Amino acid sequence: MRNTARWAATLGLTATAVCGPLSGAALATPSSAPASLYAPSALVLTVGHGDSAATTTPERAVTLSCAPTASGTHPAAAEACAALREADGDFEALTAGGDVLCTREYHPVVVTADGVWQGRRVTLRHTFANECEKDASLASVVFSF
Repeated sequence: MRNTARWAATLGLTATAVCGPLSGAALATPSSAPASLYAPSALVLTVGHGDSAATTTPERAVTLSCAPTASGTHPAAAEACAALREADGDFEALTAGGDVLCTREYHPVVVTADGVWQGRRVTLRHTFANECEKDASLASVVFSF
């Protein structure tokens, strides 16, 4: 008889723990407010040496989040976010803005960017002949890490 009482008490407590949250306020309709006031902007940036993104192992990688504030493992997150905002997240529009003379040395550098910029998916895969060309072609702050 004691086992039956113990079993009934255990069953009752379990039912209360499982079904209790389903009553009252928990059954109210979910809020229609947006989860965030900012569209997500989070990127993973990599740099490595090789001929193509498919065959190159990244040597350095950082994260960059720009909404609501600049954060991540990027050493200059605020400046990188400002450069990306100015280019509206278009990596092709990132330019170093100066005349730089580079040697003709061939030591290919691959940069990649994957993630989301203001809610839309972005991807970049680009191979430069050397570090100098990379820095001359891209806004150096975004891929300087």
